[in-house]
Amino acid sequence: MANATPTRPDFRITHDTAPSRALLCGFSSFGLAGLTAVDFIVDHLGLEQTGHLTVEGLPAVTPFEDGRPRHHTRLFSREDLDVTVLVGELFVPSVHGTQFGNAILDWTERNQVEELAVLSGIPMAHGPDEHRVFYIATDDYREARLADSDITPMGRGFFDGTNAALVERGIGSPLGVGVYVTPVHAQVPDVEAAIRLVDAADDVYDLGVDSSPLESFAAEVQQYYAELAERLHDSEADLPEDRMYM
Repeated sequence: MANATPTRPDFRITHDTAPSRALLCGFSSFGLAGLTAVDFIVDHLGLEQTGHLTVEGLPAVTPFEDGRPRHHTRLFSREDLDVTVLVGELFVPSVHGTQFGNAILDWTERNQVEELAVLSGIPMAHGPDEHRVFYIATDDYREARLADSDITPMGRGFFDGTNAALVERGIGSPLGVGVYVTPVHAQVPDVEAAIRLVDAADDVYDLGVDSSPLESFAAEVQQYYAELAERLHDSEADLPEDRMYM
């Protein structure tokens, strides 16, 4: 009997209000640094949920807190802030990263989003002097956001999965795309890495976020993040090697 063709996940985004022209994303990936960073930004700035993403055909999680369930991937905004934040607690295997990325990109195009940024940790061997944030960005994003920034470019490497889809679309379209990366350690969440990403986002987007309370914030959700990381580990056995970035 022939093997059945795997189901392609169907990602759908629903939103109540139009997003800002800039979208800042953090996904469930290495060290959960990017996810921790955007979660903290939403909490610190008191942003309101304005939309969410659902998926069919992919194992999903339904987070809950104080007995109330919530969507795993959510959009947050505030009227006086020109940035919409995407908090993605769903782990999307790299094999489905293109579909996930394209769902986000199609939505940004329909809603006139002009630029997209991702906060992310990377599993690379590094020394103490590399405890900093690097960027990979399309030319238009770099010119618009990084001309006066002290953040340095990542030397060499490659993306796969969701980030690859986002950056590739940015290369050939008017959408500016920037990915901010920092080395992460094995502990979850990697608070120091998350702090670096929060500071980078604050520097670039002038969010008015103080990262100093992040350590206590992360401690409050330590068990939750640990359980989320365990699900991530069980779902993806073939994580990229440290040589992915140099």
